Amino acid sequence: AALRHGSGWPRSGGIRGGTAMDLFGDLRRMNKRQLYYQVLNFAMIVSSALMIWKGLIVVTGSESPIVVVLSGSMEPAFHRGDLLFLTNFHDDPIRAGEIVVFKVEGRDIPIVHRVIKVHERGNGNIKFLTKGDNNEVDDRGLYKEGQNWLEKKDVVGRARGFLPYVGMVTIIMNDYPKFKYALLAVMGAYVLLKREA
Repeated sequence: AALRHGSGWPRSGGIRGGTAMDLFGDLRRMNKRQLYYQVLNFAMIVSSALMIWKGLIVVTGSESPIVVVLSGSMEPAFHRGDLLFLTNFHDDPIRAGEIVVFKVEGRDIPIVHRVIKVHERGNGNIKFLTKGDNNEVDDRGLYKEGQNWLEKKDVVGRARGFLPYVGMVTIIMNDYPKFKYALLAVMGAYVLLKREA
C-alpha cells in the first residue's frame, strides 16, 4: 500500500533527495518533544503531591498530618510501620489516655506516645507527661535536660486513625538508603521514559 503524497515518501517507493534526513530530524524533534512532555508531566506530579500535602496541613492543623511509627514502643496499640493520621487543633484539650505525637528539642524525629498525666492550671496552661505503652518508665528521659513536662507547643499532632504496616516502605528506605535511591531512580525513569499509548 502506498502512503499519501504529503508523508515525505514518493509513490514509486524511492527516496526523494533529503527526505531521509528530514525523517531523522523529525524523529529527533519528536524525542525532544516527548522528553519535554515527560519532564513537564513529572513536575506536575511532584507539584500536585506538594499541593495535596500543604492542603492536608491546613485542614488538619498539623505540620505533619501523616507519620510512620518507627519503633515498637507503642505496641500493642501501634506497631512499627503503621501509618498514623494526625490532627492538631489548638482548641482541643489534651487529656490523659490520648495518643500524641510530639517533638523534643534536640531530637529531629517526632515521638508518638500516650499522655499519662495532665496538669491544668486556672489560666489555661497545660503541662503533661507521656509514656510509650510498651515502655516501663515515662518519657522524662527522652525530654531535653531539665524538662519534666511537655506543653501544647511541643505537640505535632494527635492520632485520629491509622493504617497497619503501610509505612514499612518508608522504614525500609530509611534502613537501606541504596534501596531508596534505586527506587527513586526507577520511578523517575519510568515517568520520564513512559510513552503515551
